Amino acid sequence: MLTPEIKEKIDLLDEKFKNINQKTATHLEGLLWAKPITYWDYIQTDALLNLQIQRTTLPDEMVFVMYHQVNELLFKMILWEIEQVCHATTLTRAFFTEKMRRISRYFDMLTTSFDIMGDGMEVEQYMKFRNTLTPASGFQSAQYRLIEFSSTDLINLIDNRFRATIDRNTPYEHAFEHLYWQAAGKDYQTGEKSYLILEFERKYKAEFLRHMETYNTINIWKKFKQLPEEDQKNPELVAAMRHYDKTVNITWVMGHFNAAKKYIESGHGTGEATGGSDWKKYMLPKYQKRIFFPELWTKEELDNWGE
Repeated sequence: MLTPEIKEKIDLLDEKFKNINQKTATHLEGLLWAKPITYWDYIQTDALLNLQIQRTTLPDEMVFVMYHQVNELLFKMILWEIEQVCHATTLTRAFFTEKMRRISRYFDMLTTSFDIMGDGMEVEQYMKFRNTLTPASGFQSAQYRLIEFSSTDLINLIDNRFRATIDRNTPYEHAFEHLYWQAAGKDYQTGEKSYLILEFERKYKAEFLRHMETYNTINIWKKFKQLPEEDQKNPELVAAMRHYDKTVNITWVMGHFNAAKKYIESGHGTGEATGGSDWKKYMLPKYQKRIFFPELWTKEELDNWGE
């Protein structure tokens, strides 16, 4: 029976399809042959659950694979929220605060999930299957680098030893060579890069340079500074910004560091990271002083960052 409610919906559909030069009758007929949606089709569970492929017969490797895939999905969620903030043509304090809270919740989840890594694998199993991962490393997560570029001014991602020599007029290519994570894969005496970083750059460097340039003027910090001064002083927004900064650059990093330390220094291996990086200096916040929003912290907090 064609009720008034149904007719109203059909009229709205007709208007929608006319606006895009489409025939309403064609789309309605298509509905006759469309399958009802199911959870497994919508979420693509069959495809998702077939992405976990082990390189060894050791069962705890599956924990390692799935955990890192979950991380990458959460990174994608974080980038999704960041993009909405950075590309917004108009911003309100309420919108900004809510997005920062969402992003922080994702990182809070990442931080607390390190128990899965720290306590969820047998050390002996990990030290065996990790040898099949060399020279791959979690260092090579491109999404995490995009999150960093999208969050703060580029100078705050430069190796602490070289920040005084770089400014906003520095070519992106030169700045790229002095990003803090270059220390994990480059011998600064010889300038030689490890295979770890060479392969990482081969695949992603062009994308990174484009992203660095795009977000140079629209990163989270830049968008924050575009808000009215009153909003920039709002306690809730400032707290959300500080929470994000601390969670990403201290809590998350230390969770990662402590999990790595348990296995790498277990006495079962060489004590080196799979990618051969100087993992302690690369990861520990007190060495690199990675801080997204330094203006939101006191001098004492900055001096004691990561301690």
